[in-house]
Amino acid sequence: MANICQVSGKKANNAKNIRHRHSAWKFRAPKKQKTQLPNLHVVRLKTPHGIVRLTISTSTLKSAEFAAVVSGIRPVPKAWLKKPTYGI
Repeated sequence: MANICQVSGKKANNAKNIRHRHSAWKFRAPKKQKTQLPNLHVVRLKTPHGIVRLTISTSTLKSAEFAAVVSGIRPVPKAWLKKPTYGI
């Protein structure tokens, strides 16, 4: 399963891992590629159609929009109820 938030669309970020070199000044520090994965959690959400499992990031979990949907103030958006395709 891809590491993508189903609500906000957050995905992995490309970064460089720069290691400090403790030797002579003329050598450059090596840089390696790394990926920073989002902090994802699986959440079960009750809807009128049944229980839906969503993989969402923690920043989305803390948002006011998600809290309004969970508490029943706003209806669940139809985009959240679709099966994720992950752009494949």
